[in-house]
Amino acid sequence: MKLNKLTAISPIDGRYFNQVETLTEYFSEYALIKARVMVEVEYFIALCELPLPQLTSCDPNCFQSLRDIYIQFKEEDAEKIKEIEKITNHDVKAVEYFLKDHFERLQLSEYKEFIHFGLTSQDINNTATPYLLKQFHHHVLLPKLNEVKNTILDRAKEWINVPLLAHTHGQPASPTTMGKEWYVFYERIENQIKLLNYIDFNGKFGGATGNFNAHFIAYPQINWGEFGNQFLFEKLGIVRLQTTTQIEHYDNMAAYFDTLKRINTILLDFDRDLWTYISMEYFKQKVKENEVGSSAMPHKVNPIDFENSEGNICIANALFESLSAKLPV
Repeated sequence: MKLNKLTAISPIDGRYFNQVETLTEYFSEYALIKARVMVEVEYFIALCELPLPQLTSCDPNCFQSLRDIYIQFKEEDAEKIKEIEKITNHDVKAVEYFLKDHFERLQLSEYKEFIHFGLTSQDINNTATPYLLKQFHHHVLLPKLNEVKNTILDRAKEWINVPLLAHTHGQPASPTTMGKEWYVFYERIENQIKLLNYIDFNGKFGGATGNFNAHFIAYPQINWGEFGNQFLFEKLGIVRLQTTTQIEHYDNMAAYFDTLKRINTILLDFDRDLWTYISMEYFKQKVKENEVGSSAMPHKVNPIDFENSEGNICIANALFESLSAKLPV
């Protein structure tokens, strides 16, 4: 059976793919492979810029051609890497071999053994992944969260003087206003966005056990810790963890997921409130031409978007909970 939206196992890749298609640029395997290629290329260029003694003859004019490997990276390139992986049975090593082939084409064969010099796979994975997460954060997540937050704020201002009978414990209580109730959600989301923006995107970069052992043995005169700090910050825009094992701590990534989980929970609460307001006929949903609210009751317009949002939030939060609990240990 051919894979498409109808045959996809996950509704994310099927029924709802149109809503999440932009996320393929950040969370698909293609995106990860491309980011790995980018990290490896930029690392090689950084070694040339030191320069390492064996790389002094590498012409800087070739740097743009090297960068074009990831800038012009296509699905076919990712497929080539996957074919190499069938032989190596190692995803990052497949990227290294892919780049060595490109070095030969660019007549840079004498330098190809410095691809991935002194590194372990997690030096690539633990930089490519936070790099992608940061790109998603700034280009997709924050704009969407701000859009939701500002829409809530607009309605809060518009309805600030619309009287509403409040309910506590499900029972009629003191009066409030519709606008004030919407301000509650604006403030909650705003506070969590501030916390989200406070979290650094960390990377691990220090060789097989985090000590730059191979680097120091080969070139003891170079301050490799400072090199790593500068490389991650200037080339990738992430902050290097100073003391690690072979892998990143994932503490900040766990904190990021926990904050996203809280934001999701706020949105779930918002979904339920609006569902209730609709059921109490405080709000009425617009009828769209040709849409059918019920197969048996055509007068109905069901709040399916709020219900769908709630269901997807529950799944997302379960995944966030699992990741934030598992990754740091």
